[in-house]
Amino acid sequence: MAGKAIILSMLRFAPGLIFLTIGAVTHYAGAQKCGSDAQSTIATDRPQFTSSSVVVPCGSLQFENGFLVTGNGGQQTTDFPETSVRFGVLHRTELRLGVPDYFYNFDTGAGFTNGFGDMNVGFKQQLGPLAKFDVSIIPSVSLPTGAHLISSHGYDPTVQLPWSRALAKSWTIAGMFSVSWPTQSGRRNRTGQASMYFDRQLTAPWDAYVEYSGSFPERGGPQHYINTGTSYKLSPRQQLDFHVIFGLSAATPDYQIGLGYSFRIQAIHAK
Repeated sequence: MAGKAIILSMLRFAPGLIFLTIGAVTHYAGAQKCGSDAQSTIATDRPQFTSSSVVVPCGSLQFENGFLVTGNGGQQTTDFPETSVRFGVLHRTELRLGVPDYFYNFDTGAGFTNGFGDMNVGFKQQLGPLAKFDVSIIPSVSLPTGAHLISSHGYDPTVQLPWSRALAKSWTIAGMFSVSWPTQSGRRNRTGQASMYFDRQLTAPWDAYVEYSGSFPERGGPQHYINTGTSYKLSPRQQLDFHVIFGLSAATPDYQIGLGYSFRIQAIHAK
């Protein structure tokens, strides 16, 4: 019981600790002459399963937002704002914060509930380019901050390894390998995941993609998805996206439809 009380106290002060950490890192990043690459075009983790293989520019603060409608067996769920905050602290390092989503179920009488999910924190370290591949590693952990029937009630780690490579002037191939340890029914369920997509640049600001993603848990059936969508750069620092996901196995939802808006601001300028 004492351990549980300590954890609850830590969670109560977690937002303040996060802001203090961001403040300290911002002060440190200000000494790193950030801002020299601030004019680069926005690169987001949305709307693919595959995360971006590059970090946000040093000194930049990027907000990726959206909402998702999920249909499964006649039941519909909406979750939003799907906000991910990415802050470049070095030229190859970023801090990451996943804001808790709010899940709204249209039929709570069927045993579903409404409420917030868990928060996620982590960082990304860019390793490439390596042999013409951009490669990064993303360690993260989810914190049990969500509603009782939605939270995993565990501190769940994940490690992702996204990569990408330009094939031609208008074509890019990218993918990601990851392993996670989600808490399900009070037990860890180690899950491997792999994804790959092809992206076609249609015009300078507009591209489209098709992606496969598969998850393979130790307990439970595999989850196979096809994800297709498009994104449009309103400016070098703003992006709109739209995507549709189809589940291909019994353990997946029937479909998901999402829309997003992302933007980047320069929080620290070059000295």
